[in-house]
Parts: sequence; C-alpha cells; structure tokens
Amino acid sequence: MNNGFFITGTDTEIGKTRFSVQLVQALRARGEQVAVMKPVASGARRIDGVLRNDDALALLAAAGNQQAYATCNPFCFEPPIAPHVAAREAGVRIDLQRIENLARDLSHQADRLVVEGVGGWRVPLDGSADVATLAGRLQLPVILVVGLRLGCINHALLTAEAIRADGLNLIGWVANHIDPAASRVLEMIEAIDARIGVPRLVDMTHDGEDIDVETLLRKCGSG
Repeated sequence: MNNGFFITGTDTEIGKTRFSVQLVQALRARGEQVAVMKPVASGARRIDGVLRNDDALALLAAAGNQQAYATCNPFCFEPPIAPHVAAREAGVRIDLQRIENLARDLSHQADRLVVEGVGGWRVPLDGSADVATLAGRLQLPVILVVGLRLGCINHALLTAEAIRADGLNLIGWVANHIDPAASRVLEMIEAIDARIGVPRLVDMTHDGEDIDVETLLRKCGSG
C-alpha cells in the first residue's frame, strides 16, 4: 500500500490525532475520499453499551463518510493503559493479519488511507509485535509527530532512526507546539531539521493551524 500515510509519534498524547484529523480534512478539501484507521486504541468509553475511542471517533468524523466503526478501530480497550496489557486483561489477541486485511480493503475503497498508530513506535501490541511491526505489515509512508518539549530532540532522532532501521519510509516530521511554557523552541526545531533527514511538513501551534496539503504532499513527494 502506498496511497496513504501511517502517523506515529515520539510518545503518547503528542498530537497524532490532532494532526491526523487536520490531514484528513485537508485531503477531503482537495476532493479526495479518505478512509481512516486507529487499529488499536486503549482508553475508551461505553456509548450505548459499546466501547468507543475518542481518537477513532474524531478520525471518522473528519472522514465524513459512512465507514463502519469496526473497520476503523477493530481493537478497542477500555482502560487507558499499554495496549498489550489491556489486550491481555481482556483476553483478546491483537490480530495483525485482520488489521492488514481491513487496511487493504479500505485502501481499495478510497483515494487515501490515513492510519494513526497507538503511542510511540516501540509500544508493544503483544509478546513479540509492536507498533513498528504493524507499520511494517501495512507498508505505508510514515509521518512522525514530535511534541516540542524538553527532550524531544533525542526522542525525535531515535524514533526516526528506528523507523528507518525497520525498513519503513519516513517521509516527513511534524512540529507540534504542545508546551506553551517550553523555551528555546526554535533551537529545538533547528536541531531536528538539521539531523532528521526529512522535511518538516507542518508546524502545529497552540491555536491550531490549517494544513496546506498541497505543500505537504509536495514536500513528502506524494501526489
């Protein structure tokens, strides 16, 4: 699959969903039909007795189509804990083949497929597989969301190194200004830009920022 993006981050609560939603909206404004996935999610609430994750719901709302929830978020767990622990406690095996099959079906039904990972790149999904394993099964170009705060340079560069070591195509990074109190933010961005080896696609500010999707697609070489 190459008609889409896999969105990962340097950590949890780093802005993956915010960027993914804006990306989906921008692609739709371009006239594209977009399918979305949050294949694994920990932290859900019951709506009419059924578990629903807010990130997955936000993605579906942004896509604005009739995609079934189960095709977006096939593995949903109630407690906001590590997914491999949540799955074990629920007596569920996270089936990567099922996720891959759903992703392939969705990619054939839409112009783009936007997949948001869970947590960071090395978050375990079971005893052996992790988010990187899932991304490797899907073979989508990867975009890395970096939360700009103390320590983010190391986290960004190590994650980028891991993505490449796993044979995935890192096509760009997103600078997310998550900490209003952070100092020397411009120096953080400059340090990452100088070392990460891919373009900075978007700067997301505290007040929000529309994505110039034409520029983004041009920067990451995806028409």
